[in-house]
Amino acid sequence: MFRTATLIASAWIALTTAVSAADRPVVVELYTSQGCSSCPPADAYFHDKLAGRDDVIALALHVDYWDYLGWKDEFASPANTKRQRDYARAAGHRTVYTPQMIIGGRDHVVGNHPYEVMDLIDAHMKSKAPVDLSIERNGNRVRINAETGEDLGPMLVQIVRYRPGAEVSIKRGENAGRVLRYANIVEDWDVVTEWDGKAPLKTKATARGDLPVVVLVQAEGHGPILAAARLR
Repeated sequence: MFRTATLIASAWIALTTAVSAADRPVVVELYTSQGCSSCPPADAYFHDKLAGRDDVIALALHVDYWDYLGWKDEFASPANTKRQRDYARAAGHRTVYTPQMIIGGRDHVVGNHPYEVMDLIDAHMKSKAPVDLSIERNGNRVRINAETGEDLGPMLVQIVRYRPGAEVSIKRGENAGRVLRYANIVEDWDVVTEWDGKAPLKTKATARGDLPVVVLVQAEGHGPILAAARLR
């Protein structure tokens, strides 16, 4: 059963990531829970095979709907559960489950199916990037530049911070007695602005602390992720 954030300078520093047709990282969202007995294999695969890749932006979103089974996931957030449910609703699915991976905001796959995950990642890498995106960071501020030559409809520009890794000793619930390793654990996920793509976008966002930062441009309504960039 599958259950469902150099040197310091006063000017903008040259920590820049650009996304183009030739360099388009694929966003992989893993929906998981420490209370799900089916999740550890997907968590391990995500940790060992996806989280360290430069051509993949792997983001783990821990959900809270299995907390009642005896172990409260310390990384879980109702916001993560809502995002997964909104994806399901947009796709016409009636239920959510873990482990689930969503590739590029578009393709839904069971997280324990690594060959299918890899096939989908490869397919997304071959597709043309419709949005050019670059980001720069100076302290707690991130400068975001984006442009497109296509009519893509309304889009949301989002900023994500994640914790690179953690190890957790599970005391109760379905995974009791196990010590599990987690990677790229989402700490917060916020909308920066809406954008219609008719003019180049130049905006700024706040990203406090030193966690890796990801900026996403996604079609409104939990549609495809059209561009992504990361600063580690």
